[in-house]
Amino acid sequence: MKEHYDVVIVGSGLGGLVSAIILAKEGYSVCVLEKNNQYGGNLQTFVRDKTIFDTGVHYIGGLSEGQNLYQYFEYLNINEDLKLKKLDEDGFDIITFAGDEKEYKHAQGYENFIKVLVAQFPEEEKAIRTYCDKLKDTCSKFPLYQLKQGKPYFDDSEIFELNAKEYINSLTDNKKLQGVLAGTNYLYAGDSDRTPFYVHALCINSYIESSYRCINGGSQITKVLIKRLKEHGGETYKHHEVIKFGFNEDKIISAICKNGKKISGDLFISNIEPKLTLQLAGEDKFRKSYVNRVKKIQSTIAAFTLYIVLKPNTFAYQNKNFYHFNHPDRVWDTQNYTQQSWPEGYMMTMGVNKNTDKYGDSIAVMAYMRYEEVEPWVNTVNTVANKNERGQTYEDFKTEKAEKIIGELQKKFPDIKDCIQEMYTSTPLSYRDYIGSNQGSMYGYVKDVNKPMHSFLSPRTKIKNLMFTGQSLNMHGILGVTISAVTTCSEIVGKDYLLDKIQKANK
Repeated sequence: MKEHYDVVIVGSGLGGLVSAIILAKEGYSVCVLEKNNQYGGNLQTFVRDKTIFDTGVHYIGGLSEGQNLYQYFEYLNINEDLKLKKLDEDGFDIITFAGDEKEYKHAQGYENFIKVLVAQFPEEEKAIRTYCDKLKDTCSKFPLYQLKQGKPYFDDSEIFELNAKEYINSLTDNKKLQGVLAGTNYLYAGDSDRTPFYVHALCINSYIESSYRCINGGSQITKVLIKRLKEHGGETYKHHEVIKFGFNEDKIISAICKNGKKISGDLFISNIEPKLTLQLAGEDKFRKSYVNRVKKIQSTIAAFTLYIVLKPNTFAYQNKNFYHFNHPDRVWDTQNYTQQSWPEGYMMTMGVNKNTDKYGDSIAVMAYMRYEEVEPWVNTVNTVANKNERGQTYEDFKTEKAEKIIGELQKKFPDIKDCIQEMYTSTPLSYRDYIGSNQGSMYGYVKDVNKPMHSFLSPRTKIKNLMFTGQSLNMHGILGVTISAVTTCSEIVGKDYLLDKIQKANK
């Protein structure tokens, strides 16, 4: 470790690693500090019973040649090293409802998406085509999403104020189709009163363009990024939890770690939760109004996830994802469950490895969970680096929730219980401890049509040499966070200059 770096990045999530590579490529000396035993934030994986599970990356969109994420990854020079499996082109996402045996399909490619849905809703072609046109038109208003020059913020306030549920429901009176079009909103924690249509569009569009699973998990992305970073002279250090910043007057001069290390630098980029970043820097270093605004930004809901290790050769591999809801009218409101009604919906995905053929080896099932449910154990921390068992009541709580999810799965897959070898679980506390997200939030900050600019944070802060990157800036997800890193680095090297380099890498 050097005595001094041009750039010190706190947190090794995707935003931090992409920022590190961009700046290292531009000749900056860069150091990335990670508190955990594993790099990658939401890209982390874990292994149980020799089976790999993803913590956050279940599938990725926009990765076919020439598409937006592919172009960003091409600039980072990681495409060739990624091992991917394309999901079922005629139905990569399946939406189902209790009491209805039909499987409603989202297909890849817009014309295919339309064709498959029209076959299931023959009277609704106009609504489906209008919906697709609106998706594409909305995405075209975001320049970096399209890898084009243009202002990142613009005057078209309608984009930010259009409610996703209201717009989708305005297209058709068919309740089932309304539910199907909104049925993958677990990808962004859709909320009936608050979620803007642009959030829906930016997420869904890239998956319609193409959808892939990472073979052997999303941590391969982290490994390739770190390899590229080191090729450009960048450095990474795990078990380096930053507990505060050192100052000289109004400028940060060092990141002080729990292990006693003090890393000095010229510029500091925080890839951790902005609320936590303000605490590390000292809230007194910022305007009171700014601190209050950041504190009041709501985080998206958290999740409970059940991880299933399957007995060999018992459960057929499903090259698709399943989104299930108890009722089409509740698609936007499963966050508002009661203890009796939980889970009102779930998202189910399967892992894929290089040997996956006929049978699968793992399943992950995610359902919303409010942070209040784990409040009895909020004062405990439990990670690989910091073991602190939460006690039998916590284990009983997780077992009860797991059994409820198994009960729901059995309604669609009656024999699934006989296929289970082992089960593991994660709660909002797991996400809080490993990912560092506020209250275990799945996707950073809530985007609210009623307060459209409230949750937007600039990468620049009032501390001249402190910047933000990551999912809390603009959008979450692999694509959203990659763009946030480009946005942050644009403030340093120039947006037109950086975008030109990204475009040239794809010629």
